[in-house]
This record gives sequence, structure tokens and C-alpha cells, in this order.
Amino acid sequence: MTIVLSRYLTTHVPLSTLRLGGGRVRSRRDDLPVYVISVAADLLGLHPRTLRIYEEKGLVQPARRNHQRLYSERDLERVRSIRHLTQEMGLNLAGVRVLMEIHERMELRGSKDVVSWVVERTVRRRRVP
Repeated sequence: MTIVLSRYLTTHVPLSTLRLGGGRVRSRRDDLPVYVISVAADLLGLHPRTLRIYEEKGLVQPARRNHQRLYSERDLERVRSIRHLTQEMGLNLAGVRVLMEIHERMELRGSKDVVSWVVERTVRRRRVP
């Protein structure tokens, strides 16, 4: 079921998340794509072009519905992390991407596999001219 909250804010709630008998909605609100790019940019204090660049670089992947990018709370948190890493920590976007890949692999496989992956990736990059 799609719920239109305003001209710029929509949400999609799967019917399976609704409880019978008028219960409350059970879903991961952080994962619901609800913010169009202009609203997301305003909430983050960024220009919409910055969000498009982050998407082009593979740093954030907003959902798309009717040819519109829709950002979730989780996407906004990811962009906040990107801004922190670039502005406060001095990383470039390529460094942010590698760091986020490492973080995701740590969550999926555990730290031992991540160390071997980082070493393998570093060796592979050094071999390529």
C-alpha cells in the first residue's frame, strides 16, 4: 500500500507489515524510502547534485519509484557518515568507498575474512599499472 504524505513525501507499507485487528504497523522505518532528493538534500544541508554524485560513485543507492530517487532514513545516515569521513576525517570519496566496503564485509563475514580481503585487494591494486 502506498501512502502519500505530501507532494514530496510518499511511503510504501507492505500489507504484510500491518497487524490484523487495528494493531500498530510493524516495519523497519529506517529502510522505508520516503524522501525525494530535494527533501533529503534539505534535511542533510547538501545540494541535490552532491547526492547524485554520491550515487554515481556507488556510495549510496536510493530506491527508485516512478523515475524518482527516494531516500530512506538509513540512506540519510549513510550520507551523514560520508560527510563526516570526507569533511572531518579528510578522506576522499574513493577512500570512503573502500572503507564502507570493508565495514560491510566485516558485518557479513567477520573480521578475519576482512583482513585477508584487504590484503588481497591491496596486492591486486599494486599489480595493476
